[in-house]
Amino acid sequence: MLKQRIITAVVLVALLLPAVFAATAEPLAGLTLVLIAAGAWEWGRLNGYAMRGALRWAAVCLILCLVSWQQQWAAASLPLLWTLAGGLWVLAGGALLRAGVGQWARVPRLLRMVGGVCVLWLTWLALWQAKRHGINFLLSVLLLVWVADVAAYFAGHAFGRRKLALHISPGKSWEGVWGGMLGVLLMAFGWVWADTQWEMDSPSLYSLLNAKGPAYLVLATVFLVAMSVVGDLIESLVKRSAGMKDSSQLLPGHGGVLDRVDALLPTLPLALMLIAWPT
Repeated sequence: MLKQRIITAVVLVALLLPAVFAATAEPLAGLTLVLIAAGAWEWGRLNGYAMRGALRWAAVCLILCLVSWQQQWAAASLPLLWTLAGGLWVLAGGALLRAGVGQWARVPRLLRMVGGVCVLWLTWLALWQAKRHGINFLLSVLLLVWVADVAAYFAGHAFGRRKLALHISPGKSWEGVWGGMLGVLLMAFGWVWADTQWEMDSPSLYSLLNAKGPAYLVLATVFLVAMSVVGDLIESLVKRSAGMKDSSQLLPGHGGVLDRVDALLPTLPLALMLIAWPT
């Protein structure tokens, strides 16, 4: 299993890094288009569709992405779209976690599928737009999720006592969440300082937030980390409802695409929402 995880990780890094550091956003948009379509297929399987039905939903997601590509939406200013997406994430995420695993199957399947496909499409669009902002900006958003996850793991392992959501994800603790928030806050202030010391291709997420005031930086960063946890928990809730450990086995040793991007699903659109709001 460890060997599989390492090989898969090396392959993914080898594919993604050149696209992340490319001069234009199109290589990353094209590569992640495949991953997002695969995520839509996984979402269909998690919600009870057989292979053919799940592939149809993957095609719907792919068409949405291609239409927005053709219309060049990633080059447009979309504050209303990101605000709407962010508001729905907060409201729907809170409602689903409060309802618990047992209530997920009671949500009409068509609504579940439309919602999931729209989330994946918006994540892809937000990723493309983040790349257009610049490499420094994109990396600052991606590392928010990764640093939060790593810091939460170590904090939870060392200090975890109070379970965060026992019936959804038993391994997560409140102490892990606080540790993740602290780790990202330290990174955020360090990144703001680094932006002033070296010439970057673009301002980072944290510098843009800090431009609205240090208090805004702290509150926005904590909020984004909290919503990354919500994204992780929502996917765990859906998998538990479906009786599945992983969203698929498309990524050997890692599970599925959704298992790797669940925390990014709310974070990317919300990051764009927060920088779009006026000071």
